[in-house]
Amino acid sequence: MVSIFIRSLIYNIVFYLNLTFWVLLGIPTYIMPRWGIIWIAQNWGLTSIWLMRIICNTRVEYRGLEILKKYNQGPLLVSPQHQSAWETFAMLQFFDEPLYILKRELRWLPLFGWYLVKSNMIGVKRGAGGRTLREMARRAREEVAKGRQLIIFPEGTRRAVGAPPDYKFGVSQIYVDCGVTCLPVALNSGLFWPRRTFLRYPGTLVVEFLDPIPPGLSRDEFTARVSTAIEDATNKLVKAGRDEQVRLVGFSAPIRSQD
Repeated sequence: MVSIFIRSLIYNIVFYLNLTFWVLLGIPTYIMPRWGIIWIAQNWGLTSIWLMRIICNTRVEYRGLEILKKYNQGPLLVSPQHQSAWETFAMLQFFDEPLYILKRELRWLPLFGWYLVKSNMIGVKRGAGGRTLREMARRAREEVAKGRQLIIFPEGTRRAVGAPPDYKFGVSQIYVDCGVTCLPVALNSGLFWPRRTFLRYPGTLVVEFLDPIPPGLSRDEFTARVSTAIEDATNKLVKAGRDEQVRLVGFSAPIRSQD
């Protein structure tokens, strides 16, 4: 445990130094087309993943890449499980025109927030009413129609490993409004980068791209299908990840409550 603590401390320091490096390196992209800032963000994500492997012994395995290759260009809805901050930057590497819906306040951060504005991410006020949600859906539909890939977490926020699922109305409404294929994604990142702790655990973090869901389903049909696909696959990945952690260090990352 002492080794994990020290490695985690080192990684967190290096993670923010790496973020600062890419933020400063990306300043010229303010006057470039959007691909410039996307390139910066993708390389920040890739180097952060590499550093986690080197420092924390956290390897990453991607499954279903043959499915991804058929859909990672052009209009697409991507729905990953959301257990950690890890997937917010790790997903960037796979798409030419990634698009996120995020907290409006993040756009106000110096430099980093300006990059979000430059890359035309959709900012929303958390806990907003129906009018704001309709505006969010309209913006999403317009951007996806331009050929972008909307990465939207169907539960809206991070969910601790082992906590009950809570799929939101918003993602099903966006699916119906956009009328494009949805690519569900299962993962077990919460075992290695848990919520609300700086500890980073060793093992094999797995991301699995699942069979696509075609457009044309109703909201209820879509919610049932996407939640079943993600939950079934995620449960298997989490179990395998826990077993591996026990073999590696004698214990698995603790379950944290959904609070």
